[in-house]
Amino acid sequence: MSSVQATYSDRSVDQLSAKNFRRLSAFVSSYSGIKMPSGKQTMLEGRLRRRMRSTGFESLDEYCAYLFDNGGLDTEAVALIDAVTTNKTDFFREPKHFEYLERQVLPAFVRGGRTSFRLWSAACSVGAEPYTIAMVMAGFAERSRPIDYFILATDLSTDVLAAARKGIYPEGMLAPVPNAYMQRFVKRSSEPNNNLVRIAPALRSKVGFARLNFMDDAYPVGEPMDVIFCRNVLIYFDKPTQAKVLGRLCDRLAPGGYLFIGHSESITGFNLPVRTVANTIFQKI
Repeated sequence: MSSVQATYSDRSVDQLSAKNFRRLSAFVSSYSGIKMPSGKQTMLEGRLRRRMRSTGFESLDEYCAYLFDNGGLDTEAVALIDAVTTNKTDFFREPKHFEYLERQVLPAFVRGGRTSFRLWSAACSVGAEPYTIAMVMAGFAERSRPIDYFILATDLSTDVLAAARKGIYPEGMLAPVPNAYMQRFVKRSSEPNNNLVRIAPALRSKVGFARLNFMDDAYPVGEPMDVIFCRNVLIYFDKPTQAKVLGRLCDRLAPGGYLFIGHSESITGFNLPVRTVANTIFQKI
């Protein structure tokens, strides 16, 4: 899923007016759920300058006039959201979650006679999380018994989804991947001095990518999911938005299915049909 972070520190002459910052902040929040406080203004200006130049406008306020006064949001909304959000992701990020999936969740399902699984990476960014899940699933299938599985990976940003579908990464980004998985699931370039690697086709075929906005009233993801990863996204929402998103995620979770959230996140205070089974891991009742 996309998260706004302060990464731009240059305050050039061209800055947003107070009115336009309020309008942009309100739009980003209503469209994506991401909070945009005043401390994010410098970052927002930096991101918008790049988008402004690519669309041919000469100032931020001219660009905002196009968006809000001349109907520009009708065609520019998705590109605007892509421009102002960023994505933090790593392979095997918060590894305890993947250990629990491999050592607890999957064996329990298999003991119950399950051989087919649906999993959802609900804020997939450039694909590190769903491909990590796919590696764990494939490794489990080879070590225990054959299973069938499909991973749905969604995000708000069309840019990161395009990158995720390609499955091409700087080799250094895959440093956390165990060597056994690197050998089986990652392809290196035959060209010397090329430090890019690609996820193997067989693994990529297990992951499907789609755009999904957490602010939508319903999440059309097909049949209920056995496992949902929605990690390090809730922290960017206010409490009412967190409650709505969590409720909709639980609606898409099969009975007995598992929900994983980020280690810095909590569901305390929310009335959800789940029980805690481990730190930031929950099972639907």
